[in-house]
Amino acid sequence: MTDKKEYKIDATGKKLGRLATEIATVLMGKDTPSFTKNVVVDVKVVVDNPDKLNIPEKALTQKQYDRYSGYPGGRTVLSMAQVIEKKGVEEIIRKAVYGMLPANKLRKLRMKNLIISK
Repeated sequence: MTDKKEYKIDATGKKLGRLATEIATVLMGKDTPSFTKNVVVDVKVVVDNPDKLNIPEKALTQKQYDRYSGYPGGRTVLSMAQVIEKKGVEEIIRKAVYGMLPANKLRKLRMKNLIISK
């Protein structure tokens, strides 16, 4: 078997969407010449300096994240600022990358290869 590659991505000054696109591309293996869409690539992606991410003030108040417990009246809507306050910037990056990966059985396996340093 091959060795696990490790990509280090510095989040300093980058926009959230651009960073998430870069991470998702590497996790899917689209940057390798032997790309196969039904295989999880042996790669770890480490994101450094997530706190220095460039997030505009407007996005902090207007971007909303939904959760639903499954019970009547169980819908919870939090703004980006509230999610960052509760769980940190790491959760925002994780949600953005999760949304950019294909929704199939490999999504969880690919997300395990994402490491966000604090």
